[in-house]
Amino acid sequence: MTTTNRPIRRALVSVFHKEGIEVLAEAFIKAGTEVVSTGSTAKRLAELGVKVTEVSEVTGFPECLDGRVKTLDPHIHAGILADMTNENHAAQLEKFGIKPFDLVVVNLYPFADTVRSGADEAATIEKIDIGGPSMVRGAAKNNATVAIITDPNDYALVAARIENGEGFSLEERRWLAGKAFAHTASYDATINEWTAKHWPKPATVDHPTAEDETEVNEAKFPAAFTRTWDRAHVLRYGENPHQQAALYLDPLNQNGFAHAEQLGGKPMSYNNYVDADAAWRAVWDFAPQIAVAVVKHNNPCGLAVGATVAEAHKKAHACDPMSAYGGVIAANSKVTMEMAESVRPIFTEVIVAPDYDADALELLQTKKKNLRILKVTEPPKSKTQFRQIDGGLLVQSTDLIDAPGDNPDAWKLVSGEPADEQTIRDLVFAWRAIRCVKSNAILIAHDQATVGIGMGQVNRVDSANLSVERANTLADGANRTQGAVAASDAFFPFADGAEILINAGIKAIVQPGGSIRDEEVFEAARKAGVTMYVTGTRHFFH
Repeated sequence: MTTTNRPIRRALVSVFHKEGIEVLAEAFIKAGTEVVSTGSTAKRLAELGVKVTEVSEVTGFPECLDGRVKTLDPHIHAGILADMTNENHAAQLEKFGIKPFDLVVVNLYPFADTVRSGADEAATIEKIDIGGPSMVRGAAKNNATVAIITDPNDYALVAARIENGEGFSLEERRWLAGKAFAHTASYDATINEWTAKHWPKPATVDHPTAEDETEVNEAKFPAAFTRTWDRAHVLRYGENPHQQAALYLDPLNQNGFAHAEQLGGKPMSYNNYVDADAAWRAVWDFAPQIAVAVVKHNNPCGLAVGATVAEAHKKAHACDPMSAYGGVIAANSKVTMEMAESVRPIFTEVIVAPDYDADALELLQTKKKNLRILKVTEPPKSKTQFRQIDGGLLVQSTDLIDAPGDNPDAWKLVSGEPADEQTIRDLVFAWRAIRCVKSNAILIAHDQATVGIGMGQVNRVDSANLSVERANTLADGANRTQGAVAASDAFFPFADGAEILINAGIKAIVQPGGSIRDEEVFEAARKAGVTMYVTGTRHFFH
């Protein structure tokens, strides 16, 4: 029976992070493994009782250039890359007096950690590893005879294979090689992400753009888009129970909603993350005003600003209490005891806020044990959005309330009298709130709170009808559209959508304009004496 196992007699060890190396040291000592190592790694192994040969003894050349050159030498790389199943390779090693390695253990300079620390450019550049990735890739390529270890979680496995004298099988070496290539690919992608941001194309480099081609901002949209994320959690399941899912984190960014601190409740699910992230983004569209959003299935069922966070929550919840059942609540201000008391009787999946008063947190933790309580200390900062399509990836800048038409001073009055101060406040609120509603979107607001939302419909008439219906279906029978304002995320293609709002008693409308039938829409508003502004900006959300 043929075996592909290769005993580990000689190892090369060069690691920046020394955690867990004691496990390897013990195995090396017991098995009498010949160990070659570099600098601080060699020192640490020697302290643990391992007989170590310094790399400089093997190469016959000292480390130089402040440690930039240590292992970049044929005496090292030939020992890594020689396929010992190839007689010619074995003969060449013998000719040159080079000994092969059976095991290479490497982890790399902490580039991402250095960036996150706020280090300056010079210090960051020094943490771009050169020799490490070369050794890793060489050993991974030569998995026919070499085992490569980049993950400290595999140290116990290595120790077991050393101690039993069998080493790794070819299948195991290939698996380790795959992990190693993923490790260096991730490392290089992280460097590329940093360089793309900090070293953009100079203005002196001119690449002519064809007449029918959009000019490219290469800092945002490089020719090869490389990013990397590290797996943080495997989730119970995805959007549905038959789907698998995991959460990944950006190694260069240790902030943001994905890094939320969970203070109570059950583990987060895929849908919890999607809905809570949408709610978190929505409330920060209103900063520095205090705002609360209630989100269900990635759509708001209530959104409001208030003098206090408790007031904002009560107003947001009142928009659609039925839909709020089983929803997600986000606040852009510290959760107070008053708000916690208001949340207590409502079945809620997740609550997220920048902080909690101690008594509020205790109440939520003790009285709502299943409620997922998240703390996120900083507002959303992502400026780029990604969406995967079959065989590709769409990348765009994040839709923020920062377009020229988002400034009410730039709005154009096309119908009715100029709005008074309170009406303008409500129109501005409605326009900001419409950003987070799925298209086609119509939003009715009063007193800086949503009272009716129509979302996700395939025509604007259905969205208008839905917003009016939801505004006027509360148990108390109140007519909440009379004297309210409305916003539309895109233009009205015909007058019929606007007429539904007008007939429901809406007194002012804000919309982007731009339809070939704009004059028909404007005329319908003029005929009814309704104030209408156009922004010239739209906020589609698909």
